[in-house]
Amino acid sequence: MDWGAAWLAPWRATGEPVAQQIVRGDSVHSALQTVLGAGRGAVRFVPQSDLPDGTAYEQFIFDTRRVPTRDNLHDFFNGLAWLQFPQTKRRLNQLQAQAIAADGIQAVRGPLRDALTVFDENGAVLQAPEALWDALRARDWQVLFVDLRPLWREARLVLFGHALLEKLVSPRKPMVAHVYQAPAAIHSIADMDAWLAQALQPGHWATKPFAPLPVLGVPGWWPANEVPGFYADAQVFRPLRVASVA
Repeated sequence: MDWGAAWLAPWRATGEPVAQQIVRGDSVHSALQTVLGAGRGAVRFVPQSDLPDGTAYEQFIFDTRRVPTRDNLHDFFNGLAWLQFPQTKRRLNQLQAQAIAADGIQAVRGPLRDALTVFDENGAVLQAPEALWDALRARDWQVLFVDLRPLWREARLVLFGHALLEKLVSPRKPMVAHVYQAPAAIHSIADMDAWLAQALQPGHWATKPFAPLPVLGVPGWWPANEVPGFYADAQVFRPLRVASVA
């Protein structure tokens, strides 16, 4: 685990102590709970075996405030997200449980559950000058990452999705985050958590208000993106699709 990586910087103070507990031999759920502390937090971490057969994972968490946790990187980062963003994770879980109660478990998730899952697994929050957002929405990668490169000093990108963080343990150029816009500066993770939990409104989020961002293209995040031609890879930095007119 490279805790010096730019994407792990906001997670290091919480994540490194948990990782150290696991290295000493603790299970993931035990290490998370040890760092959290007894009687604290929105949930408790328990073994995966506590989840009864046939019970929906999200519903179980909502009903019991216990998070079934396996001994793998995916659940390690999911647990860290609960420690870092307890209000947002609780709100995501609440909306998932409400959707399950209304529609049941179906082969295909509805628009809201799908959007919530996408963000929970692969989301990020970006606070940036509007010029960067305009270029990102237009998928104008040359403007976003080259022409406006100095403007990234005024931006802050914080990853949220635990599956994305898991994948970045072995970083590869094509990795993409689904990014939500922060309306103001992100002063602290706690402030971001409180704001994001309030921003999770079903009607808006069902529209998937995200922009795809190849995270290793962010200036300062990966040495390779300093090399001329890095952003010319159309398999990663794809142009915006224009809807055809019949």
